[in-house]
Amino acid sequence: MEKENFYDKAINWAKRKGFSGIKANYEGFDIPSSFTKLDKNKEEVDQYIPDITGKKLGTKSFVEISLKSDETDRQISKWKLLSSLAAARGGKLFLLAPRGHKAFTEKLVKDYSLPAQVENLS
Repeated sequence: MEKENFYDKAINWAKRKGFSGIKANYEGFDIPSSFTKLDKNKEEVDQYIPDITGKKLGTKSFVEISLKSDETDRQISKWKLLSSLAAARGGKLFLLAPRGHKAFTEKLVKDYSLPAQVENLS
C-alpha cells in the first residue's frame, strides 16, 4: 500500500480539524522543512521530512500517515523526533491510520510510549 494514496484524505482531515498554513510532502504543496538526526556514534545521518505540517491556534503540529511497515525502527525514530519538536512548540503529533493499520499504529505508540494522537483515516 502506497502512502501517496492517502495524502488527499490526510490533507482534508487537517483542513477539517482547523489547521492552516498546511505544508505537505506531496505534489502541489510547499514541502515541510526537513529535520536531520545524527545517530549516537555521529556517523550516520537520517533525514526526515514530515508528511504534513500545519498550525492551529498559533502552534505547529505534525501529521503522519501511518501504514504497517517492516521498517519500524526508522518509523519510531521519525515519530519520536516529530513528537519532541511538536511538544517543544506546544503542538502535537497526529498519526493518521487507514483502515487495517490502526491496531499496528496504536501498538507502536503504546510499546514506545510515544506522545502521539492516533486518528482514523478513512
